[in-house]
Amino acid sequence: MNITAIMPVYNEEDTLREIVKRVKDVGLVNEILIVDDGSVDGTREILKELEQLPDVNVILKERNQGKGSAVITGIKAAQGDIIIIQDADLEYDPRDYPGLFKPLEEGIADVVYGSRFLGGPRRPILFWNMVANKILTFVTNILYNNILTDMETGYKVFRKEVVEGMTLHARGFEFEPEFTAKLLKRNVRIYEVPISFNPRPYDEGKKIKAKDGFIAMWALIKYRFVN
Repeated sequence: MNITAIMPVYNEEDTLREIVKRVKDVGLVNEILIVDDGSVDGTREILKELEQLPDVNVILKERNQGKGSAVITGIKAAQGDIIIIQDADLEYDPRDYPGLFKPLEEGIADVVYGSRFLGGPRRPILFWNMVANKILTFVTNILYNNILTDMETGYKVFRKEVVEGMTLHARGFEFEPEFTAKLLKRNVRIYEVPISFNPRPYDEGKKIKAKDGFIAMWALIKYRFVN
């Protein structure tokens, strides 16, 4: 498989070098495509170094538009036929890649979600974030007649052909519900596998806020009825 890891980045100078190293150490990715969403810290200086590395490509957005916008930009530019979304904040561990890619290799799935709620190791913090995630997943299952355990996961792996012709409007964190809704409406084969999870607290730079949960809920309802 020819694999692209899309890495949306916004002000991640503290973790960027390390996450790129971890992805490269796994040795399964052909392209690391970093999309900088208008960072204003030292991220762009680090990117000047990283883009000199083999198989690392960088896209610089002029202003911050949100994670969804960065991911969509990456999808359009990705060279691989398999895409994995990799956050830059060290919450998700690239050592989980073999398990994430396996259902695609075996031909039993077109999309793989890495679930934080299937028994993998995780750091036990941010209770209300977990509650919000479970509520959003529950609503997803009701609206789209499914049994996902983690709709909001950042680890989504998919064949690029799956999103051909799919119009994605998300600019922020509502990318997850919009993307999931449109996959489920297409009856795409989704497979879930357990992953590890090491969430960072807000004082270490976590960006998602309570309002994003309400935006995600609206996206789930809206895309049940419109494209």
